[in-house]
Amino acid sequence: MAGAGGRSWRDLLAGRARKRKSSFGSEAELQEAALRLLDRHQNLGDLLLEVGDSAKPDVQDGAEHQGVSPGSFIVSVLQEQASKLGVPTATLAAKNAIANVEQICQDSASPSRVPLLNSDQRKRLSCLLQTVKDLLANNVFCRSLFCQEMWKMKEPPVLEAVWHLHSADIAGLAELLERSPAGPAAVEWLCSSLCGLCEQAGDIPCGDMELAQRILSDFAVVFLQNGFEQASELGRKVEFQKVSYICRAALQRMLAWVLDAVGKEKQEDVSMVQAARFWLNVFNVSLYGSVAHPDSLRQFFRHTLTEVLTYNPVLKVSDAIQMQKEWSFTRTSPLLTALYRKLLVAFSVKESICQLQQVLETHEVNWQHVLSCVSTLVVCQAEAEQLFKDLLSHLLLKAFGNYDMENMITAFLIARQAALEGPAVFMPYSEWFKASFGNAGGHHGSSKKTLVFLFEFLSELVPFEAAQYLKVHIMYPPFVPTKHRSLLLEYITLAKTRLADLKVAIEDMGLYEDLSAADEAVQPQAQALRDVEKALQIFENTRKIPTSVIEASIFRRPYYTSWFLPALLQPRVLPKTPDGHMAFIDSLKRADKIPSNLYSTYLQACQAMKEKVLQDDSKAEPSHSKEPFEQLKAELAELRTLVVDQAQWEDVAAQLAAVSDRLRGVLGDSSEDNGAAPFNSPVQVAVPGPRLAPCHQSVVDLLLTSFCQTLLAASSFNPPDRQGPCLSLLVKMMCGHRNLLPALLGRLCQLIYHQGPSLHATHILGLAAFVIHLSECRALIPGVEADFGVSQAVPGKALSVSEYWSSLLVCRTEESFAFCLRFCTAAAAYLMCKFSSCSHEEFYALIPPGLIKKLQYLVPRLSLEARGILCEETNTALSWTSLSCPSLNDRRASLCLWRQAQFQELLKEKAFQLSFREWLLMELEVCPEKDILSASERQDFHYWAIYQRYLPAPSAAGGCDGDLEKACGVIINAILDSSQRLDLGGCGQSKMSVSPEILCRLQELVLELSCRPKQFPGCSPARRPLVFEVLQERLTGRQHGSALGEQLWRQQELLLHRRILVGLPASALITTCWKGNKTVLDCDSFFCFVNSELKNVCSRGYALSYDITAHFFRGLLNASLDCEDAAEGVSQALTTCQTKCPVVLLSAAFWWPRLEPGLCCQWKRLFGAPLAQGLDRLRGWHGSSTRFLCSGAAFPASDPPWLSAAFLHGAILQQSPRGRGRLERLGTDAEQLLVALLFFSLLDLISARIAPKQEGVDFQTSLEWSLEILQCLEERGTSWPLLFHSAERDPGQCRVLRSAASDRHTRLLPLAFCSLTPCFQRELLQREPTFLSVALQMYIQLLQLFVEGEVLPQSDQNLTEHDPLELISAAREFLLGAIPHCPAQSFGSTQPLLSACERLDPELAATLLHFSRPAVDMELEEELELF
Repeated sequence: MAGAGGRSWRDLLAGRARKRKSSFGSEAELQEAALRLLDRHQNLGDLLLEVGDSAKPDVQDGAEHQGVSPGSFIVSVLQEQASKLGVPTATLAAKNAIANVEQICQDSASPSRVPLLNSDQRKRLSCLLQTVKDLLANNVFCRSLFCQEMWKMKEPPVLEAVWHLHSADIAGLAELLERSPAGPAAVEWLCSSLCGLCEQAGDIPCGDMELAQRILSDFAVVFLQNGFEQASELGRKVEFQKVSYICRAALQRMLAWVLDAVGKEKQEDVSMVQAARFWLNVFNVSLYGSVAHPDSLRQFFRHTLTEVLTYNPVLKVSDAIQMQKEWSFTRTSPLLTALYRKLLVAFSVKESICQLQQVLETHEVNWQHVLSCVSTLVVCQAEAEQLFKDLLSHLLLKAFGNYDMENMITAFLIARQAALEGPAVFMPYSEWFKASFGNAGGHHGSSKKTLVFLFEFLSELVPFEAAQYLKVHIMYPPFVPTKHRSLLLEYITLAKTRLADLKVAIEDMGLYEDLSAADEAVQPQAQALRDVEKALQIFENTRKIPTSVIEASIFRRPYYTSWFLPALLQPRVLPKTPDGHMAFIDSLKRADKIPSNLYSTYLQACQAMKEKVLQDDSKAEPSHSKEPFEQLKAELAELRTLVVDQAQWEDVAAQLAAVSDRLRGVLGDSSEDNGAAPFNSPVQVAVPGPRLAPCHQSVVDLLLTSFCQTLLAASSFNPPDRQGPCLSLLVKMMCGHRNLLPALLGRLCQLIYHQGPSLHATHILGLAAFVIHLSECRALIPGVEADFGVSQAVPGKALSVSEYWSSLLVCRTEESFAFCLRFCTAAAAYLMCKFSSCSHEEFYALIPPGLIKKLQYLVPRLSLEARGILCEETNTALSWTSLSCPSLNDRRASLCLWRQAQFQELLKEKAFQLSFREWLLMELEVCPEKDILSASERQDFHYWAIYQRYLPAPSAAGGCDGDLEKACGVIINAILDSSQRLDLGGCGQSKMSVSPEILCRLQELVLELSCRPKQFPGCSPARRPLVFEVLQERLTGRQHGSALGEQLWRQQELLLHRRILVGLPASALITTCWKGNKTVLDCDSFFCFVNSELKNVCSRGYALSYDITAHFFRGLLNASLDCEDAAEGVSQALTTCQTKCPVVLLSAAFWWPRLEPGLCCQWKRLFGAPLAQGLDRLRGWHGSSTRFLCSGAAFPASDPPWLSAAFLHGAILQQSPRGRGRLERLGTDAEQLLVALLFFSLLDLISARIAPKQEGVDFQTSLEWSLEILQCLEERGTSWPLLFHSAERDPGQCRVLRSAASDRHTRLLPLAFCSLTPCFQRELLQREPTFLSVALQMYIQLLQLFVEGEVLPQSDQNLTEHDPLELISAAREFLLGAIPHCPAQSFGSTQPLLSACERLDPELAATLLHFSRPAVDMELEEELELF
């Protein structure tokens, strides 16, 4: 009630009180007067609103001044009015309050009912509430009647008014609902009001938004407390059971409203989606805090999840099979995934999957909701993968145990749905199908009945299957015993029929088709383009035709000729310099994989296109839409904002799924991975020049840049250990895109191996952290076949990803040392900080051993402080953030890391200890001229590492146990391994060279090893020289590869062995031992090594290289110092050499003009006595040969004749011209000498074919000289064919000569023999009965060499004249002409060769058999005559 001027009754009273004194004598008189006045003008509704405004200070002051209490005043008014009406005061108060509430709610300017009040309504309601509180305090207000009367209002109350009543504790929502006359009506009012609140929430001011959230949260607590009460509360009275029903019904209606909004999300009904998203705040676990019992909360969330999974189950299983690819995480409604993520917070992953399993077993489900829930779980919960695998195994076990189709289809749907999210979160469907059914141990393999059940199930799926799943079943069929093979064949026939209906032929399946892809099967044309791009990528990395292309050209000819070749040979303007595409086509053409007519058509079409382009004077450039790339960039930027805010980490998994989806779109159809290949097929990277497609490189660069930016942004707020799993999940997502791995690993090679020293500090930090996470995801990355180019002698095994990036960190130059130190320090610091909270086992499993070993090499090498003993207390700690400082001192930072106790603990673990061999391999890669250390610093480092670190260290720690011999063996092996492994990256050091500084350290150790006490008679015999044991072990312990590869490796290895031997002290080749009472020289180890190995790397065929020959003789003279009679010891050793190792003496004969001055000087220096008899004899033979050739003196006969022949042959080679006149001057007893000369000349002839430029031997000259010697032998009637028999058949000189020749020269003797065939005379056939068998054997061996692929070298002078085929033809013609003229006894020794001859040359075998029969008949006649 208001007075004049609009002032309130209270204001008037207060004003009057201040103006004059009261005329009433007492308070009672005042109250009576007021009641009389009200009785005449009373309006209780307005009075409640006026009197309720008691919070104003001035009014309170006035009332207190007069001693009037507002509460008591209104109570008095109500009591008097109630007495007149004859009703209770509380009833009257409640009814009047209801009337006020109804009036307030109706006085709205809005034409429609809204759930929120305006400001005036709120003010009036506030006054009313205050008055009602006063009435409640005076116990004159009926709460129950108020609640009951509220339902009798003409219009339902506004939701906000109800909330104010609830929050003011006047009429709680539960009490209000309890008094509702009809539950459904209450549900209807409540849900319509809540929906209106959610819809209005998007278009209201910020203050009203907060109010709306408070209303929603308070009511949600009421719903939870009353709708999901505990078991102890279930016995409450019926009225509260009605409240429970209303709360549950309201929640269910609202959930249905949300799920209906999910269906409208794609219709772009934005307002409804926003409203539904506002309701999802009800499912924030933090909302309930301590006001709700945890079990009630879990019951609420469990009930809601069940309702979602079973809502509107109209889709059939067949629909789910066909549509589930549309229900992946990124394609599912964000509203639905948000609901799942909020609900699943209340449970562990295991509980969530158990709940899902329970619903599947007990309810009819909405398959779209179930499968989208599966996607949400596998994407957002890392532990879900293994738990789903366990669930799938359980479902299959139950399915085959009970022959239950429902469990079977559930398992297949879940496996496919999880696989849709990519291998980063779940194994591909093809892998799951293989693992489940691809072996005899699968559930289907127990009996025929289970097999029939499986194929019946698969057959029922066929009409609804997508092509990619049918392809998986065909390409990776279930294991079926042979006797039940018909079951599989029937299914394959059915599946192929379905593929034909889909217009997809299995024959047209791509070479690199991803059978696990979620997309629809592409047409063969598009798949062929993918295959061409993938094949080009492999070819550019390996320079070899991919195996899959070769196989397709043979086994999948229709696809290869109909689709692959047309896609490869699409006409284009060919570049001036052939590119990888053209090189690939040329390689296929050379391999006869492209028909000539098709190749010609391609070239013509390319030429025509070039002419057209020239005419148009323009070149069409393909335009690629940048939209997918920009979308990927935007998603990565959004991810970065989530990572830096810990409150949003729960959204990271969902955002990563969006990034993955965008990445799949950017890579496009042309980048699908090889799903048909095994999941673990190795990734090939060409390290010297990794090639990346431009589109792939831009994507990889974007991903790496985003990773680095995200890392730096996160590091600016938190250290790595408090950055959450976001970066790990990002890298895991990248690794899940298998088709991206070659480009990713190739780009890492470019950045680390090629561009490392030029990278900025922040780039190095980002890359270092990235490779740590890459190692963390090693299970997702197959092996890496790193091809280091032509410098890689033998292809290595596939490397793990940690081994791969560690191998890229090569320390060779000053710049690379600085880069590697900073990179490894950053990687180790990040690793130790990021995973510091992991358990001991988990932490050690994450550490790449190569990283710790690289630091063990780098830090002591570059910091003197790291070579000393560490102090016990090391308080220094390396801060991760300090590593990004530009002024950072790399050595100081690495030393700080080195001194940390945690790092030192790592060095005690055997797996992380750098062994002596590994240290040597790293040191051998250094380029001395470009090293970061000076020569003296490097020498100091070597001495420290060898003598202080590794020599005394136990073998368990990678050391040598103080054993010098062991240390020498390790160094020798390391030198050889390093030389065989890689070149030095263009540092100017030849691959076949040996590091002079490491070799010096080896020489010092070998000399130190020789410092032993002098042996006396009776002591144990001296050990075999260490060096030969080590070298022999390397040759015998090798695993053989291809024949050619093994031959090349062995040849290179032996050349390195020779360099090692020459680099060691000469005395290391020979030992001394006691024989009787004398010290004798023991050369057996050297002789054995020469005979078995070293002679095979002399291209002359019978002479070792000069360096090893001279080294042996120097060692022989030095070792003879320990003999009592040095001259006798040397002579005896040379005598032994004649029988045990004749090639050494032949080498001496060949090199004697260069050997003699040095040996004589050394002998004179050591002994000052006449030359030893053995050496003097060698000098004499050389002198006799020179005099024979120069002055015509007679050539004295000597023993053995082959040795004097060797000296004569060496002298003849140095003088020219050669002539028969000199040979005729030899005595009549020189037949054996001439045979030896023939052998040497034949080996020279072979050498001229093998390496004419290396040896300076002319083929034609050698051939002519051999023919002259042969003619001389013929004139003397000397037998020489025994030279070509195997060594075992002749114990004399021929055996010695053949044993001295290299294995290759011996194997190529048929080549030399057949070169002489045009000059053989027919008299030879009559005089030499064994000649026919020798000629036939040489011809067969030559054919075998040719058939087996042995390279038959040609002379450079006339390629046509000495062509191997021409040689074979000439030998064959000679045999065909000679066989008819051979005496009968010649055919007797040819019988063992007939079978080989029939296999290689049937015509010659028939001729031989024809002319050998009379001989056989004659022998039979002679036998008959004897009897």
